[in-house]
Amino acid sequence: MTITRKGLVVSATAAVLTTVAVTGAGIHLSSQAFFRESPKELVDEVWQIVDRNYVDGTFNQVDWQAIRNEYLSRTYATKEDAYKAIREMLKRLEDPYTRFMDPQEFKSMQIDTSGELTGVGIQLTQDEDTKKIIVISPIEGTPAAKAGVIAKDEIIKIDGKSTNGMNVNDVVNLIRGPVDSEVVLTIKRNNQEKIFKLKRERIEIHPVRFDARKDIPSGLGYIRLNQFSANAAPEMRQAIQALEKQGVAGYILDLRSNPGGLLYASIDIARMWLKEGSIVSTVDRQGESERQKANHRQLTDKPLVILIDGGSASASEILSGALQDNNRAVLVGTKSFGKGLVQSVRPLGDGSGLAVTIAKYFTPSGRDINHAGIAPNVVVELSDAQKQRLVKNRDEIGTLQDPQYAKAVEILQQQIAKRNGNGGSSSTSSRQ
Repeated sequence: MTITRKGLVVSATAAVLTTVAVTGAGIHLSSQAFFRESPKELVDEVWQIVDRNYVDGTFNQVDWQAIRNEYLSRTYATKEDAYKAIREMLKRLEDPYTRFMDPQEFKSMQIDTSGELTGVGIQLTQDEDTKKIIVISPIEGTPAAKAGVIAKDEIIKIDGKSTNGMNVNDVVNLIRGPVDSEVVLTIKRNNQEKIFKLKRERIEIHPVRFDARKDIPSGLGYIRLNQFSANAAPEMRQAIQALEKQGVAGYILDLRSNPGGLLYASIDIARMWLKEGSIVSTVDRQGESERQKANHRQLTDKPLVILIDGGSASASEILSGALQDNNRAVLVGTKSFGKGLVQSVRPLGDGSGLAVTIAKYFTPSGRDINHAGIAPNVVVELSDAQKQRLVKNRDEIGTLQDPQYAKAVEILQQQIAKRNGNGGSSSTSSRQ
């Protein structure tokens, strides 16, 4: 579900190739013409949005009023001059998630409510300290995933051009292109360079896939959630309802390499698993807290194990953190990405757009997971050899050939036995 207020859309996405649905630009055509003729007004519009909404009231220890005076004292001959100035201005915040998009960039943000993108299917971020361009995760079934691009890869070249000094928008613009055209990515992984030649595609994304399995005698429901897009919650509801009809005894929810998406999609999905209790709280720079809670409309109370890894970010962390803190699920895998910031996406007067960080979010127990991530209850590290095997044999992911999934099956069986009174207390219910 997308929540819009005066043209802004709240998102918890960690992925720069992920967009949220924008309904209602909030600006009339006459004002758009005005902005086209007055690029300085566009600079001030961006300044005003940041001034009112940015999560850090100190603006990263920058005198934000002085910034306004500096940039409004300049003369802008073209809107491109204004775009360059806006990007310079936002760099002072040192926040990779607060970013400006020119009209083409804003228009070409690939994932919207139709669940379709054009590209190679990678989710990117920029390391705040090193400024390296890092893969959050490839989108399952896309050219990048099929070729073997994985979470934490560093993109160092695009078609032979170094990414040094580039921001995320620069990189995205170089990676995007017409369907069926090719792009060559040079990636650094474990201090070794790898070259991937990828063909761009138009991809329709269904974020949920599921099936009932007999990996335990009583049967389990396996649900793979790839992204928290606008159709994630409806598809999750259909999956749980279908698996309940098949009589599964418990569930494995796979959030590995899920880069996040819409904040309220994660809240809606949490309510399907959780009868009562808090889900997430968001805190803005005034310290005002908004807490989301379960609504007594859970679809199942059967045992649940969640798989997470370093590519599980943002909305994935909201969902897994909520169910972990409420003792609703056991988390298995490795520590999540660690992105605890909420952005709003704002259309601007000339058709460009601004994503601005407006709040931090906290798990029900008050954990701030930004940079820290969510620690699983049971840690299962994959060796490099195991990772490479799963990359080459993707049909083994989410099977007993997948060590993290195999551990989840073992734990789920213990949880089901405990629920049925056939087993003692499990040692997997505490964080390790």
